[in-house]
Amino acid sequence: MSILISQDTRFIVQGITGREAVNLTRENLDYGAKIVGGVTPGRAGRDVYGVPVYDCVRDIVQAHGPVEGAIVSVPPRFTKDAVFEALENGVKLIVIVTENIPRREVAQMVELATLRGARIIGPNCLGIISPDEAKMGGVGGPAANTRQAYTKGHIGVMSRSGGMTTEIASTLTAAGLGQSTCVSIGGDAIIGTSYAELMPLFEADPETHAIAIYSEPGGRMEAELAEWIREHQSRLPVVAFMAGRFMDEMKGMRFGHAGTIVEGKEDTTAEKIKRMEAAGISVAERIEEIPGLLKKRLAEGQ
Repeated sequence: MSILISQDTRFIVQGITGREAVNLTRENLDYGAKIVGGVTPGRAGRDVYGVPVYDCVRDIVQAHGPVEGAIVSVPPRFTKDAVFEALENGVKLIVIVTENIPRREVAQMVELATLRGARIIGPNCLGIISPDEAKMGGVGGPAANTRQAYTKGHIGVMSRSGGMTTEIASTLTAAGLGQSTCVSIGGDAIIGTSYAELMPLFEADPETHAIAIYSEPGGRMEAELAEWIREHQSRLPVVAFMAGRFMDEMKGMRFGHAGTIVEGKEDTTAEKIKRMEAAGISVAERIEEIPGLLKKRLAEGQ
């Protein structure tokens, strides 16, 4: 099994004729994704690698029936409209790859998704992959590279960094540890789905036996994850790599992503590591330590 997507997930690409979206479409199709249509207003009747282009999401639904997901790759000023359109046409999983969206608009998108019983991954993310089944977004890059880095297995991966999603998966693959589902959740200050919100999905997936995460300074995401693990007595061993330890003395500095601003003691790496370890999360000092810690934790649970 996997979470969020499978080989049967049917999705669309909004902004499909844009340069980045064209590449995403090709990469996803090459990996076996079922893209039933794309949207670019005013360009209906064209196609992108055989995927028909429509003026709006409603036209795709009328032509092909309900779709489960959407990749949103449109300029920031149009992203909210695109997401609202998808939500109002019954799309339940939306991956937003666009960056530099105003926080207020992201908050509005997340709020409407909640009201519609839908889920947003991102913005400013590379999406989701269930190795050897499907991917939705730019995670892994071209299909050949994706198949080399990601292999089917039992480790769930969550990361605020798109590139580090692949780095962790590749490190796991090299150590003989395949992945169930890997999710690049996005690095902005406001995102649609946090670590703690993904945990119930991994917890319910019998094919996921452990979790690896990549974390950065800033925000309360790790504290929420630690709290969730304690409250629900999670069956899943979790190993985390915490980047940016050098930032602990640099209050107000941003590290990499918009959401990684150290504003107070609770945002520092030292405090996050302390909270995670108190909840039973093993913290690796280097990426290459993750497989060994996972194998140790899995062996302890047998």
